[in-house]
Amino acid sequence: MKRLLAGIAVVTLAALGTLAGSRDSGRPGDEDRNDEARVKRGLALSPVPLDLHGRNRARVGLGSYLVNAGGGCNDCHTCAPYAEGHDPFSGGDGLINAEHYLAGGTSFGPFVSRNLTPDENGLPAGLTLQQFIETLRTGHDPEAPGRLLQVMPWPVYGNLTDHDLLAIYSFLSAIPHAEPGCAPAPPQ
Repeated sequence: MKRLLAGIAVVTLAALGTLAGSRDSGRPGDEDRNDEARVKRGLALSPVPLDLHGRNRARVGLGSYLVNAGGGCNDCHTCAPYAEGHDPFSGGDGLINAEHYLAGGTSFGPFVSRNLTPDENGLPAGLTLQQFIETLRTGHDPEAPGRLLQVMPWPVYGNLTDHDLLAIYSFLSAIPHAEPGCAPAPPQ
């Protein structure tokens, strides 16, 4: 009887492993195929044209989904977040301010949101992928060593998988550069 139960347990575990493997084999790139619905939605949600030349379409689309559907990055990193007359909190349809999309400039007292768009070298916020991941994981301000970001919800975003952070970085690399729509508040 013990052998029978042990055999059933082995077969059950093997079946569960096969099912889990069919969803994500752990091979690089498999995650992209498993996210296809979010990729399509993300590509549709992008309020700006994307440069997909030489980029992984699925990764960029997933990044857009995470930024635009789940992250709320626009709320702080676009000033003003909505196009004039489109603010959903005032009855508008929520059309994003594409001209200044993710270009920063929103004041939070002594802090101002950063420009996340690609710099002249194509680096989002001027950060390499490793610097970007480090910032989101630890909250260390890349512009002020020893200081933690105070408004950015890095303790939450730091819980994302490397796959998701790479997707966000890929999306930010594919958007056009923009300048802030609001003048930063004077230093206090």
